[in-house]
Amino acid sequence: MRWWLVWAALGLLGVLILPDVQAGGRHRNHEGERRKGKRRRDGQGVTRTKEGRSKPLKIRLVPGPAIPEKPGGNQGDAGTLTFYTNGPQLQSSYSVIPGKQGQCVYRGLTMFDLAVWSPSPCVTCLCSEGRVVCDEMSCPRMHCPSPVTPAGRCCPVCMEPDSEFSLELSGDSSVPSDPSEPIIPLTQEEIQSILWREEEEHREEEERLRKKDEARKKRRRERKEREERQRKMVEERRREEEEALRLQLKKEEEEWRRQVEEEERRQEDERRIEQERRMEEERRRQEEERRREEEQRMEEERRRQQEEEQQREAKEEVEVWLRGDVFQMPSEEELIPSPDPTPPAVTEELMEEAEDIEVEEEVTLQVEEEEEEERETWIRGGLPAGCDISDVTMTCENANLNRFPPLSIPELKSLSLEGNNISSIPAEAFNGIPNLEWINLKKNKLTSAGINPKAFTGLKMLRRLYLDENLLDVVPPDLPPTLQELKINDNQLRGIDENVFRDLNNLVILELEGNLLSEGNVRPRAFAPLTQLFYLRLGRNYFRTIPQGLPKSLLELHLENNLIEEISETVLNQTTNLNLISLRHNKLDETRIAPMAWFNHRNLESIDLSHNDLYLVPSYLPKSLVHLVLVGNNIERIPGYIFAHMDPGLEYLYMSFNKLDGEGIEPESFFGAYHSMTEMCLDHNQLIHIPLGISEMTNLHFLRLDSNRIRSIPEGSICDLDNHEETNLVALRMDNNYIDPNKVSPAAFSCLRSASSVVLKPQKPM
Repeated sequence: MRWWLVWAALGLLGVLILPDVQAGGRHRNHEGERRKGKRRRDGQGVTRTKEGRSKPLKIRLVPGPAIPEKPGGNQGDAGTLTFYTNGPQLQSSYSVIPGKQGQCVYRGLTMFDLAVWSPSPCVTCLCSEGRVVCDEMSCPRMHCPSPVTPAGRCCPVCMEPDSEFSLELSGDSSVPSDPSEPIIPLTQEEIQSILWREEEEHREEEERLRKKDEARKKRRRERKEREERQRKMVEERRREEEEALRLQLKKEEEEWRRQVEEEERRQEDERRIEQERRMEEERRRQEEERRREEEQRMEEERRRQQEEEQQREAKEEVEVWLRGDVFQMPSEEELIPSPDPTPPAVTEELMEEAEDIEVEEEVTLQVEEEEEEERETWIRGGLPAGCDISDVTMTCENANLNRFPPLSIPELKSLSLEGNNISSIPAEAFNGIPNLEWINLKKNKLTSAGINPKAFTGLKMLRRLYLDENLLDVVPPDLPPTLQELKINDNQLRGIDENVFRDLNNLVILELEGNLLSEGNVRPRAFAPLTQLFYLRLGRNYFRTIPQGLPKSLLELHLENNLIEEISETVLNQTTNLNLISLRHNKLDETRIAPMAWFNHRNLESIDLSHNDLYLVPSYLPKSLVHLVLVGNNIERIPGYIFAHMDPGLEYLYMSFNKLDGEGIEPESFFGAYHSMTEMCLDHNQLIHIPLGISEMTNLHFLRLDSNRIRSIPEGSICDLDNHEETNLVALRMDNNYIDPNKVSPAAFSCLRSASSVVLKPQKPM
């Protein structure tokens, strides 16, 4: 009976709820399916196995004779719904009894919402949102030989031999054999208990689903934590690799800078040697001319003296001829000397003066004897450790000398006293070595007060003077006018007056690096007398602008490691012969360089603006520019046509360690340099592809694109596939990018002379 009531209630619920679900759309399908699954576990046609799974009951319903409706009945005011169980037709009628919202009143009984009860056999009522709906079942006609009406059922069914119909929800497996056995209806408490049990099972199912969801969330959370740990490990490993790569790049950068500096020093040494050679040839030529002039003058002087001697002898002969052979002898009075007059009285004062004179003469004689002995000692081989004499050259480097040595070697040409403790140079220091041409006094303790103003005046042949790494605060005065090279680097020079270089019109090389010079203490016309100056170094000082009044003859100007912030239009107007200017390690940006600062310089071929504050390649570069160095700036873009006006064209471009990216180089950036570019360094930037225009550079020898973000090398990006002539590219570096060497086409490097000229490894991990 209980099983039948539950089955009937569920059937009625399906009839009432289905139209509402269909009318309301599909937005509650999931919840409906879940509740439907719950009802199926306890409804008609389904039973549970020992494992908890549900399976259909093996029942076959056969239509039977219709059961007539009972006249009258006990429904009272409730409507009835008549239908055939498992039949082909379903007839229903509804009767709604009004009631309060959420509960129903039926025959004096108050029912809660969704309550199901059976007021009489084969009649089931449901409380739905304050309405009471009652259904009465009509049995179909049966065609089996012996239909059976199970206990609690209204209609007969055809039973099969292996039927499991007896498995009811109540657990009672016995079926009454007597069809006349009365059916006991369920009470309100039993109905409520069944509904509560169903609700309890529903809550248990929801709890199980909740725990399942929590377990799933926990697994998902654990998986996320595991993935997060793996990601952190990967990031840590990637950071370590990047740090190692950064250190390697830094090491390579330092090595590269060292090589560049060594190359620059080598080039400077070569230029200096070449200049010295030229100066030496010029000096020899001048000396030869002076020697010839001196010989000619001496020959004329000797000829003049001979002529005078001949004239004198002729005159004497004439006088003797006129005087005859007469010679008067002196008288005896003249031959006998007259006695001396009476000597004056000798006083004590005269005696003291005589004694003082004698003492002074003895001291002077003793000092002269000591100096003569010291000179003899130096000359005859008694030299301190570290000193050596070879031909006309003498070196006493790091010999712990405390004063200038007393030398008397007239034939000496070169003297080096580097690395001693000499603090002064007396006026007579070079009296014994007047023919010196080169003096090296580096790394001593010379002060400006310790150098006598007349110390160098007697050196008429001096060409080179080195005073680096001393304690000088002014340039020594009265330097010989023959001087051609002067170095006073790493001292404490606090200024340069207008007359300090007054007579040095033969000076060719001047180096004043590492001092305290600035535009405030260097007079505007301080360099004006240096009419032959070719080479000027003022690095490692405190200039904020390029000094004024530079000589017109200047070929090279070095202003590295200063505080220069701007270049005006007029500061270089006089230096029209300038060939090289170095402004490394200053504070220049492209907006502080005047457009016409050097645009019209026809001889300016090399500019070094490394390690400044540039964001763009400067405009209005000289037309004659060949060598441009922009290493270590913040350059993000090379504007188009910026090299187009140069003639014959830019040959060397160094832009390593900048911020060039994929959009910083335009298709026209290298216009004008396609046939002149020889070396180009774009390494250590942020390029994501090979810049356009490289394949058109027919004279390119050396190319660096390493340490960027390049991922591929398309064909034709480096080598022009249409050009079958032999190219000049001999070295290409593209390591430390993101390139897969296995995916690079062999045709990409077809223009290189050999495969060993290409460096592709190592590459960064993708």
